[in-house]
Amino acid sequence: MPVERVHRTSYVVDVAAPGGVVYGLLADTTQWPLFVPASIHVERLDFDGRQDRFHMWVTANGSVRSWLSRRTLDAGRMRIDFRQEVPAPPATSMGGTWTVESLGPERCRLTLEHDFTVAGNRAADAAWLERATDTNSRAELDQLKATAERWHRLDGLLLSFEDSVRVDGPAEVVYGFLYDVAAWPERVPHVGRLDVAEDEPGVQTVSMDTVTPDGTVHTTESVRVCFPHAGRIVYKQTTPPALLSAHAGEWSVTPDATGVTVVSHHRVLLREEAVPQVLGPDADLEQARTYVRQALGRNSRATLELARRRAESAVRTL
Repeated sequence: MPVERVHRTSYVVDVAAPGGVVYGLLADTTQWPLFVPASIHVERLDFDGRQDRFHMWVTANGSVRSWLSRRTLDAGRMRIDFRQEVPAPPATSMGGTWTVESLGPERCRLTLEHDFTVAGNRAADAAWLERATDTNSRAELDQLKATAERWHRLDGLLLSFEDSVRVDGPAEVVYGFLYDVAAWPERVPHVGRLDVAEDEPGVQTVSMDTVTPDGTVHTTESVRVCFPHAGRIVYKQTTPPALLSAHAGEWSVTPDATGVTVVSHHRVLLREEAVPQVLGPDADLEQARTYVRQALGRNSRATLELARRRAESAVRTL
């Protein structure tokens, strides 16, 4: 029986930020969609402060992949070891280590090491996986470096908010409205064009033109992961608007004894350098936060209201 070859890669970047800041960005997997470009969604399954087990969806060479992973966190050594429990093909094993080395009060070195094997040592599969690993690893380190180096202002760049509506109608109708994005151009006025592909059940790739109140059209691309039994749809814009470095969110539909609560939740990392060109030379970060909150909230509330009307109309026609 042939011995599987272990492929190894290593990436290093120096960061002008305290080591604790960089380690903190790595330690919280639930925030990775904002800080790690390829990360779409992280569904945390178990976490006790040291052992972290989660299901992760990522983009790799233009496709969406998912796997179960386990990590061991060592805050004292600023080291995180990771291993995929159920690797995504063509990998038969995948793991590695994040290490943060302090070089001074506001300087550190971040190292990412990978090791993986592929079934049958197939050269084509190994080459594909090497390309995907290389592309994602370099993008991860670049984004983590850029984010960490703004650690003094990071609280102002992060924005999280939600809008909600109560519905006197079936949760299934509400969820169906949110799930069926292909119909949004006919149902949602601010959606001008939308293309959706669902190559894997529950994982949707969406390209959408959003029309602003002044008639401007913004094109965004997103990946959505749908959990129908939980009444949830999580998403990340893989091509966000110019003002956003990252944008992730969730639609949730929760029935109770008196009706249904539908929530739209947004998490945003602002692109500070784009503020003057988008909002004008005198605009500041606080104005950008207000603008993003109003723009995203306006579209969310409009979609929530349309979902409410559809569900309550369905009740009246029964």
